[in-house]
Amino acid sequence: MKDITVSALYEGTFSVGIDKIFNKIDRNDPPAKGALKLSMNPFLIQDPEHTILFDVGTGDLLSEKTSIDSILNNLSKHSITEHDITDIFISHLHFDHFAGLANRKSGYWDLTFPNAVVWVSEGGWGKLNDSLDDKPDDYQELVHFLNMRADVQFVEDGSNPIPPVTIEKIGGHTEHHLALLYKNGDHRYLMAGDVLGRRSAVNNNFLAKFDYNPKQSMEARNRLMELAYNEKYTIMAYHETDYPLFKLVEFSSKEGYTIENV
Repeated sequence: MKDITVSALYEGTFSVGIDKIFNKIDRNDPPAKGALKLSMNPFLIQDPEHTILFDVGTGDLLSEKTSIDSILNNLSKHSITEHDITDIFISHLHFDHFAGLANRKSGYWDLTFPNAVVWVSEGGWGKLNDSLDDKPDDYQELVHFLNMRADVQFVEDGSNPIPPVTIEKIGGHTEHHLALLYKNGDHRYLMAGDVLGRRSAVNNNFLAKFDYNPKQSMEARNRLMELAYNEKYTIMAYHETDYPLFKLVEFSSKEGYTIENV
C-alpha cells in the first residue's frame, strides 16, 4: 500500500488589520500595530486513492504580491501538478482560503485544478453568492467563473463525501464554517480553518471579535482540541507560521495541553 503523506504548502505571511487588507511581510517580521500576523498553509494529502487539498490559498487576488505560482510551485516540490488534485475541501468561504481555485495567469480566468471536485458548504456558497454585490469586481468575477466552470459539490454536517474525509459543521468564524477530518487507519488529521488556525489558540480561551459568532467558535475550538487529544488527530493550523502541523500529547488541568510539532 502506498504511503499516506501530508504536507503544509506555505504561501507566505501577512499583516492583517481591521481594514482586512492583507499586507505581505517577512516570515520573521512582526505584524503592524493592532494587526494580526497570519500565514497561509493549504494542506496536501496524498493517499493511494486521492490527492486532496484542504483549502487552496490566496491565489492572485489578495495583493499585488500574491500569485497562483505559490501553490503550483509548492505542489511541484512534491512531484504533484495541478492536474493531479482529485478533491478540494474548503473550510469556509473567505477569499484567503479559496481564491486559489481559479487564476488569471494566462490573462483570463482558468481553473487552477481542472480535474478536482470542489466540496463546499451549500449554505456558505449560497450566502457568498447572495453577498457578491458588496465585493470588488475581481472577487465577483472569480465566483461567477467558479459557478460556471468548477465542479462544485455541496456537503452537509456529518457527510462523508469520499471515504477518508468526514465533514462537521461547526460555525463560529463564519455561519457555515466546516471542520475537515481525514481518517485513514492510524493517519488522522483535523483542519478547522480559523476556528483553530494558529498554535496560539491552544490553551488560550478567548472570544475573537472578528468571528461571526465568537462564543460558538470558542466552544467548537475547545471541543475539537479535546477530540484531537483523545483520538490522536494531528491538527492542521492554516494560519500558523512556523509549525502548522502539531499534536496535543499531554493534558493537565493546570498547564493545559502539551504541543508536539510534526
